[in-house]
Amino acid sequence: MINRVVLVGRLTKDPELRYTPSGVAMARFTLAVNRTFSNQQGEREADFINCVVWRKQAENTANYLKKGSLAGVEGRIQTGSYEGQDGKRVYTTDVVADSVQFLEPRNSSGGNQGGQSSSGNGQQQYSAPSYQQNQPSNQQNYTRVDEDPFSNSSGPIEVSDDDLPF
Repeated sequence: MINRVVLVGRLTKDPELRYTPSGVAMARFTLAVNRTFSNQQGEREADFINCVVWRKQAENTANYLKKGSLAGVEGRIQTGSYEGQDGKRVYTTDVVADSVQFLEPRNSSGGNQGGQSSSGNGQQQYSAPSYQQNQPSNQQNYTRVDEDPFSNSSGPIEVSDDDLPF
């Protein structure tokens, strides 16, 4: 049996970071994912997908993503239910993320934070810093951000059909 989900979309609001009683970090957020087709009025619709991420990834998600951020999520679908305040059964569906990729620089996306803003359609991928367990406290963690190899080019980039993997 296979239960894998891969999504790319924008956050509808800032992630909500919480901690379990035992101190485990958990973040919830909703991704707006555009559909590949238009409706009868010619408009693109979106699906709003609830996501949950745990532990260090949850803290990184809450620190680096905000409303409007473009993110990639890989994980699995999890369903559940609970009894609502009115006594009726409420059914839930969430994507439990194994991996959250930050797909644009921190200072682009919805609302610039005073820094330079990128065009928002760059092909770079930015991801959270990787952390190791039991790391010495004097060792710093850094996020690697590669330079955009296409930043100095003007106009479209020519690619032959032979260079495409499909």
